[in-house]
Amino acid sequence: MTVAIVDYGMGNLHSVSKAVERLGYECIVTGEAEQILAADSVILPGVGAFGDAMEQLRESGLDLVVKQVAAGEQPLLGICLGMQLLFSSSEEHGNHEGLDILSGSVVRFAPRDGYKVPHMGWNKLSFKQPQSPLFEGLDEGHVYFVHSYHALVAKESDLLAVTDYGYPVTAIVGQGNVFGMQFHPEKSGELGIKLLGNFLKLKGERA
Repeated sequence: MTVAIVDYGMGNLHSVSKAVERLGYECIVTGEAEQILAADSVILPGVGAFGDAMEQLRESGLDLVVKQVAAGEQPLLGICLGMQLLFSSSEEHGNHEGLDILSGSVVRFAPRDGYKVPHMGWNKLSFKQPQSPLFEGLDEGHVYFVHSYHALVAKESDLLAVTDYGYPVTAIVGQGNVFGMQFHPEKSGELGIKLLGNFLKLKGERA
């Protein structure tokens, strides 16, 4: 089984690919449409600004490739900024259109006493849909976040897990074969790796 990590110039490619390989899967880091579409599962990573990332995706044509993956049967996982890109829009440094695979918008954390922005560090997940295959065999625990913006999900059914940062914050989303994790599973210890592993098992379950 091959896992494609989408390389559009803005992602923590090395740490994600090492985590995938540690789980026993073949991994390719690629910006080639043919390789992405031929893979069993696809991961869209991301570090940086939303608008810059969308510009990179559009210039390379990878925005259409990711949408094609989402419309098919390959499991797709967005990580951190990669998750945010799946949504309709973001207000980060102006208003930007996203991939619009999931309905909702990305907004900056509201100022609150005692809560710093960016939200950085370990926070506990709260499963909203414990029956999701992503959570098979897992208990709620802490994962590692680094972000100043968070997603407001338009459809409650797409919200799989939240974390608390003064108010509930979207942590994991999912719709059909499309999933997103706001935190970094590859930097989130045993729970993060198990969540990533459960995502990668989805292809086998769908086969």
